[in-house]
Amino acid sequence: MAVDELQAIVQRCQILEEADFKGEDFNLFQVAGQKCLEDGYAAQLLEVIQNEKNKVIIKNMGWNLISPLVRCIFMYKREDDKRAHCLKILDQLAQLCNPKELFLGLLEQIEQTSGEQVCQTVMLLLQPLQTVLLKLQNKKAYSVGLSLAMIMNQLTPLPVPYTKQQIQEDKLGLCQCCNAVVDFAKPFVNEVVKNMEESSEYNDMELKEELLKFCMKSLKYPLLTAQLEQLEGIEEHPFRHFATEIIDILWDIRELIPLMFLHRNGKSLLWENQEFAEIERKNSADSLACLSYLVFVQHFGIDCFPVVFSPSYLLQCNMTHIEVLLKRTEESMLSKGLDLFESCLLRMEDNSLLHQYLEFRDFINVPQDLVKVMTLCPIENLRKKTLNILQLFIDKFDSEGKYTLFRCLLKTSNHAGVEGYVIKNIKDQIHLSLTKACDNIWFTGPHLISLLDLALLLPEGAETDILQNSDRIMASLNLLRYLVIKDCESDNQTGVWTTLAKIEQNFLKPLHVGLNMSKAHYEAEIKNKKENRREAHSSNTVCSVTVSGEKMPAMTIEMQLQVLRSALFTFDLIESVLARVEELIEVKIKAVTDENS
Repeated sequence: MAVDELQAIVQRCQILEEADFKGEDFNLFQVAGQKCLEDGYAAQLLEVIQNEKNKVIIKNMGWNLISPLVRCIFMYKREDDKRAHCLKILDQLAQLCNPKELFLGLLEQIEQTSGEQVCQTVMLLLQPLQTVLLKLQNKKAYSVGLSLAMIMNQLTPLPVPYTKQQIQEDKLGLCQCCNAVVDFAKPFVNEVVKNMEESSEYNDMELKEELLKFCMKSLKYPLLTAQLEQLEGIEEHPFRHFATEIIDILWDIRELIPLMFLHRNGKSLLWENQEFAEIERKNSADSLACLSYLVFVQHFGIDCFPVVFSPSYLLQCNMTHIEVLLKRTEESMLSKGLDLFESCLLRMEDNSLLHQYLEFRDFINVPQDLVKVMTLCPIENLRKKTLNILQLFIDKFDSEGKYTLFRCLLKTSNHAGVEGYVIKNIKDQIHLSLTKACDNIWFTGPHLISLLDLALLLPEGAETDILQNSDRIMASLNLLRYLVIKDCESDNQTGVWTTLAKIEQNFLKPLHVGLNMSKAHYEAEIKNKKENRREAHSSNTVCSVTVSGEKMPAMTIEMQLQVLRSALFTFDLIESVLARVEELIEVKIKAVTDENS
């Protein structure tokens, strides 16, 4: 019987000195203890462990029981007495075993767990692990750091619940586990705080740095991925609670403000391997971006925040983080970047952002990232939000800043829709300049002429794809029509009449040629399709279309004809606006000629 075997080994070891224990004794004790657990004799094993006479034996050999003990705890149901006995054994081992040996045993058990049991195992072992760590004298900071790193490494592969239903179900226990890990870390945070309060020259930075590493990892996972908006029906959002706790730890160890503003000069590990150095830099960038989102969007820790910084300075500090988030394709991270950008912009007055900020690399990169989101993101509400934020960004700049930004976007966006949107903004700024009492040198005269050279232009001349560039072309024609109507040749405030010959050469004439070529091509296509339809057995004949390597839904000939006719309608629309613009120019020139004659 397993209990008898255990009792025999224990009695033999009771008469030995601690130094006389042999490897064979350890093995026999582990095998007998494991058999007791597996055969359902947990209560008897607990009695052996609690026996004062066996204190030295348990201190040296007890840690070997961790692995079979964890297996049995998960094997029994919650209401089973045997499970309760196993939990008491685990608690006793934490109190009695050699801290160093038990620490390694617990860590090994966490390392070996995987899949659905990760969170269960971590939550089961956190309390005994904390008890052991508090007993350690040597290498305590290292051991705490190793424990937190091991736990976070095991949690990181798990999917983060995102929807309200997923958060409520918490299928793998991640929400609960993350908050349990924070509770596990609190005694060590308190120790750092106490030491800092007792000594203004607190030099033992190891434990503080390990806690800082844990917070940085937590910001990257799960918080960077998590849904952190308040959700109706969830009284205490687990990830919001976790975020609050992480911010509190950073504040308590006096790292919150330095991380927010001094990270550019912060210490980082020196890696000989550049690949490792790049990974660390990226992880740090992700964590800091999430931290800014938590503070400036969700307002965690905002009460601790000094109210001394100007909105433009806060925007400047956050542009690096916004750029990091906008380069991500995951909805949770991309939306955080947009929210952070919007939050910073809404703090500012319109026209208050100085053009000199565009000398910073981030202020040029971020609008280009916005363009990519607007044109490539598959999520419609994010595309619409991005467009609104781009407009907000434009509105915040002074006149020279708007002017510089428009030039940059026209040169770099490579998207007709975006270019059309920028040209519409240029028209709006010109309107403000012409209707205001004060002159705006950036949207009148020589500066505007330089901008019109970019706006009133066909990218590829007569060879430009008119259909693909229709948004830009229509915006350019509307801009030119506005200029011709609003600015008299005698005033020529905008300079449009000075550069009219150039506009005709670079824009109007090539547009005529391009339109004629495009209309001829599409009319020929329609004729061919109609002939094919007559020859086909039925109008349900389909063709396959491939776009960017992906096969699109099959199109009948009728559907193809509809697309082609729609293109012709667009050409007719452009042609009618073009004719109206040329008519206005002719009328204005004739009127001036008549006046002079």
